[in-house]
Amino acid sequence: MRPAAVVFDLDGTLIDSRPDLALAVNRMRGELALPALPESAIGAMIGDGARVLVDRALADAPSEVPRPQALESFLAHYATVCTVATRAYDGVEELLTLCHRRWPLALLTNKPIAMTVEIVEHLSWARYFRFLVGGDSLPFRKPDGRGLAHLAQALEVAVDRVVLVGDSRIDAETANAAGAAFVWVEWGYAAAGDRHGLAGGLSARTPAALASWFDALPQ
Repeated sequence: MRPAAVVFDLDGTLIDSRPDLALAVNRMRGELALPALPESAIGAMIGDGARVLVDRALADAPSEVPRPQALESFLAHYATVCTVATRAYDGVEELLTLCHRRWPLALLTNKPIAMTVEIVEHLSWARYFRFLVGGDSLPFRKPDGRGLAHLAQALEVAVDRVVLVGDSRIDAETANAAGAAFVWVEWGYAAAGDRHGLAGGLSARTPAALASWFDALPQ
């Protein structure tokens, strides 16, 4: 493999954002007189964007609870707490430094772009990424492969020479849809069973292991 660019997912791949997402979800639920959910349960709901997260978090809510207003409430709360406890996984800074030295990088996430930018700036990562694409940046989002194809075009590389790094089945499906290579990170939110039935792709157990793999690739 000889990559021309690397694209990263965000939540569960580069950062652990579960504490802040859980806080925002439970504040939203509190406004609806619903009990708080465990952080672990909310973590399993992450990956498909804010609207789907809210729908999943309200699975036990009465049908008359208005989802659009609940989504608005969640986003308002999350905007105020999205950098409170969110942190980079150990070894990610070194991984980004190495990859940035060798290839152009971009970020592809289903998180709203406003919060994506805030987190990237909070972590001082803007220098690493040429482009950021959030769940509301384009008319389509993961697992639609067009977002990844859009980034390949913006980076001026062929999409089949892009490596997408992610932690979920949605990321794998995105890479497959676009015709890109995929690396599955095992430290993220997705359960191991999510990989069942997906052909191809490599996996890495730690950011350090992934950095070593990238470092061994030819340029």
